[in-house]
Amino acid sequence: MSHRSTRRRILLLGAGALLAACTPDVVHHGYLPRKGDFEKIHEGMTKAEVEAILGSPSTTATVDIDGDSYYYISSVTKQTAFFKPEIVDRKVFAIRFDRDGRVKSFALYGLEDGQIVNISDRTTPTPGREMTILQQLFSNLTARPSLAK
Repeated sequence: MSHRSTRRRILLLGAGALLAACTPDVVHHGYLPRKGDFEKIHEGMTKAEVEAILGSPSTTATVDIDGDSYYYISSVTKQTAFFKPEIVDRKVFAIRFDRDGRVKSFALYGLEDGQIVNISDRTTPTPGREMTILQQLFSNLTARPSLAK
């Protein structure tokens, strides 16, 4: 083989490796429904009937006033190389039961139905003096031992 042919192959392999590294990684999390599962749910079904069709819920909620709720949650994230993962899709199938354990209502929510929750980034102040790392290091060196007897 010629030097030029070898060089071309190395460049093509390198370009292929770079393209492969930039291919987004798509990951599915949570409940993955089979086609038509959600259409089988109707008002009046029992919890056991719902679980027979959809399986165990991702999470549940109990409200003493109304009854239980089942939530089937799925999400799809995409990450390219070392960048932060991005949520591409999220579905929440919510089923609300009455006090007798029968389906009262149900709805399918998407990513567009969500709300952004602001998390407080405040820190709790601590009593005492705040020192830099250098002050902490040098304070240990200048501290005098006590003469306790």
